[in-house]
Amino acid sequence: MKLTTRGHYSVKAMLDLTFQQGDAPVTVRAIAERQQLPAPYLEKLLIELRRAGLVYSIRGSQGGYQLACAPSQISLGQILEAVGENIDPLPRHHPSADQVEDWVTFALWRRLSQKIKEALFTISLEDLFFDARSWQAAQGEETGFIV
Repeated sequence: MKLTTRGHYSVKAMLDLTFQQGDAPVTVRAIAERQQLPAPYLEKLLIELRRAGLVYSIRGSQGGYQLACAPSQISLGQILEAVGENIDPLPRHHPSADQVEDWVTFALWRRLSQKIKEALFTISLEDLFFDARSWQAAQGEETGFIV
């Protein structure tokens, strides 16, 4: 599994929304500026996240995006799937039937792959938020946050 720009930007946007949680929606421009992301591309990703039910949008001059539920209820796996990330570490690995070593390796990696997928769905946005906050504290950083 390789996290592409799509997945990376999506996680950054969702973490930004977690850091900005409150009553007011957050604009694409504000997220893009804080996270140093291209706003037009970010807008497309947020639309995909909205379609997946992970964020909701509010229109108008005071509009923007907010998390659709608590960060503890949103998993890393959900975020990555919402934007079309392939979360299979071995997408095209098919060893030949006559090579026992390949089948043993394949069986091992298939089991590890399943565990990785399971982990992606057990790591919540809240977990990432607290990890980021801990890292920030260890670095002596202020409240600004860039993933």
